[in-house]
Amino acid sequence: MPDAHARPDHPPSWYAASLPPSAPRAALQGATRADVAVLGAGYTGLTAALALAEKGHRVTVLEAARVGWGASGRNGGQALAGYGCDLQVLEARLGAADARLLFDFSRDGLRMLKERIARHRIDCHWRDGHANVAIRPRQQRALRADTERMAQRYDYPLQWWDRAQLQRQLASERYLGAQYDPAGGHLHPLAYAQGLARAAEAAGVVVHEQSPVTRLQRGPRPVLHTARGRVEADFAVLAGNALLRGIAPELETRMMPVGTWIGATPPLGAERAHALIRNDMAVADVNWALDYFRLSHDHRLLFGGQASYSALPPPGLRTAMLRRMRRVFPQLADVGLDHLWGGCIDITRNRAPHWGRLAPNVYFAQGFCGHGVASTGLAGEIIAAAIAGQAQRLDVFERIGHRRFPGGPALRMPLLVAAMSWYKLRDRLW
Repeated sequence: MPDAHARPDHPPSWYAASLPPSAPRAALQGATRADVAVLGAGYTGLTAALALAEKGHRVTVLEAARVGWGASGRNGGQALAGYGCDLQVLEARLGAADARLLFDFSRDGLRMLKERIARHRIDCHWRDGHANVAIRPRQQRALRADTERMAQRYDYPLQWWDRAQLQRQLASERYLGAQYDPAGGHLHPLAYAQGLARAAEAAGVVVHEQSPVTRLQRGPRPVLHTARGRVEADFAVLAGNALLRGIAPELETRMMPVGTWIGATPPLGAERAHALIRNDMAVADVNWALDYFRLSHDHRLLFGGQASYSALPPPGLRTAMLRRMRRVFPQLADVGLDHLWGGCIDITRNRAPHWGRLAPNVYFAQGFCGHGVASTGLAGEIIAAAIAGQAQRLDVFERIGHRRFPGGPALRMPLLVAAMSWYKLRDRLW
C-alpha cells in the first residue's frame, strides 16, 4: 500500500493510525468443534457470529490476518440503503414485488446497523446524512427522476436538492444537484469492525486471528482447515468476500476483486473542514468510476475513488488522487495527503448481492459491490436466521441468480478492464 504509516497489527491507513494498537487474538491450534464455523472476521462474519451466539449457538470465527483486515477495516465508511446494483436489475430478475421486498430488507439493514452501534456502545463516530451528486445534466435528470421513483414505488423519502440548495451544504461548484438521504450516514470502518468483534466475544464467540483457512471439507459436518488446526461444525459460513481464494471455486468465478483507494488530508481544523461539508454528510458522485468523500472526526477530508480493475495500484496514484480531490475542492490546492491506502471490494457481473448456500449446511455472502457497510450486517443477520431455521429472506436473495465472469482465469480480468474503460469514457463524454 502506498501509505508510509505502517504498523504491525493492520494494513496502513488513517483508520489504523487513528486507533490504538489492538491486542492480538490467539491463532487456532489443533482440532476443535463448534455449532457454526465462520470464515472471516469482517462485518458479515462477525455479525452472523454475534447473532448466532445470541441465539445460543457455539461459534468459532477464523480470520486469516486481523479483525477488519480486509474491506471491513479499509472502506469509505459510507452507509446507505440499497445494494450495488440499480433496483431495476432486481425488478428484472425477481419482479416488482420481490425487488421491493429486498429494498425493504436493505432499509432494515441500515436500521440494524445503527441499533447495533447503540446497543453495543461501539465508538465509531457515526454521522447522519448521505448525498448522491450529479456532475452532468443527464445525471441530474436521472437522479431527480430516481428520487421521485423511490418515493412512488418504494415509499422511500429522499430529498431532491437543486444546485443552490446543495451549495449551501457542499462548497463545490462541480455538482448540479443532489439526492439526499437523511437515513444514510458514515462511520469509522475499522473502529466499527473492532467494536463488533468485542460484542461478539462478549456474547461467547471465539475469534482466532492469524488463522487462514486452507480448505473447506464438505459433508454432513463441514470442516474448516488451517495450517495448524481445524474446526468441525454443524454449519459453516464463508464470509471472505474479495479475499476468498481457493476455498470455493464456484463462488470465485462469480466475483471479481476490484481495487479502490482513499486518501486522508492532514487535519484541516474544524472551521476549514466544515466549510467544505457544512452538515457533515457523506457524498458520492454518480459516475461509474465515482469519487466519494466525507469528513473525519478529527477534521480531515477523506477522499476516495480511482478504482483499479486490475487490483493493482494505478501508476501515479497520489498525483491522480490529489487532482481528483482538487477538482472537487479547488480551495484545497495547498493541501496534500497524509495517508493513502486501498484494498479490494467484491463485485458481481450485475452488481447484485450474491448470498446463499453451497450446501444445506454451508452458507456464503459476497458481491457487496461497494455498498457493504450496511448490507454486510444484513447478510450476517439473514444467514444467522437461516441457520436457526428461518430461511425465507435468504431464499429471496438466492433467486437473483448470478453468472460467471467471462474469459476464465486468464482473460476475465482483461475483459473487465476493457469494459470498465468504456464506462469511464462515457462518464467523460456525456
